[in-house]
Amino acid sequence: MAAGPVSRRHGIDLSYYDLGRTPFFACELDPRFSSCLYVPEDYDETGTKRYDLIVAVHGTDRTASEYRDRFAAFCDEHDCIVLAPLFPAGLGRRTELHDYKFIRYGGIRFDRILLSMVDEVAVKYRVDASRLLMHGFSGGGQFVHRFLYLHPERVRAASIGAPGLVTLLDPRWPWWAGTGGLSEEFGVRLDIDAMRGVAVQMVVGADDTDTWEITVTERDELWVEGADAAGANRIDRLESLRRSFEAAGIPVRFDVVPGAAHNGFDVLDAVHAFFHDELAHARGPRGACTGMLTPDGADVPQG
Repeated sequence: MAAGPVSRRHGIDLSYYDLGRTPFFACELDPRFSSCLYVPEDYDETGTKRYDLIVAVHGTDRTASEYRDRFAAFCDEHDCIVLAPLFPAGLGRRTELHDYKFIRYGGIRFDRILLSMVDEVAVKYRVDASRLLMHGFSGGGQFVHRFLYLHPERVRAASIGAPGLVTLLDPRWPWWAGTGGLSEEFGVRLDIDAMRGVAVQMVVGADDTDTWEITVTERDELWVEGADAAGANRIDRLESLRRSFEAAGIPVRFDVVPGAAHNGFDVLDAVHAFFHDELAHARGPRGACTGMLTPDGADVPQG
């Protein structure tokens, strides 16, 4: 029987639930993890248009679908698909919240989980999954810059939003405070040359000065030497991270959003502008710049 007309509800291989805002689908590599997508409504299975892939990594609150939704209009305008992974809390022990931020925990490699999700998207859609546009805020910002250290060849643009704990690009400090021992920890060599080929944004709210959640002392389980070397609050720490990148010859676009505290949605205009510039190649030769942008988003704190 000949195939009928393709519609939003009835595709050829794709169904209603594979287009637009999708449900969460379990990861084939490890079904404890899942992800959702936004696929532009005009995606045509029989077409030839290829899409760029944005990965939006949630913070401690695990608001993955909300970040997906906040990128939907951008994806429609710029021919992108957004992948929002969900790394659930409570793996290993009920109170665990931070595991994915440090890439490895309890035998789980969260970078490999994410790359498996990316591979699944690449099989299903016409998407360029070879080099990703990545954004994460707070806990997501922690994940994104550590993922960049391990897989710079897979990243086209990295937007690092207000990480509470940073890994300085500095081998004087042990992992996770610095990159000392990274090869022993993960079995890969830090490739600075490859990182220089990645467009990097660091973004934070001008009022993001609280320290109650991010102070690590020698009494804490997370403590390593250098844990307090980057500064007291998220602005200080992001500036320290920026300096470590620039000392290695990696240009950084540093955006400070006025009026924004620790709210991931309030900095998304700056993130969208960064991705727009990268996709349009509007910047020409990459170089550092600093911006002050007006926030636009719901007043919802994001971990």
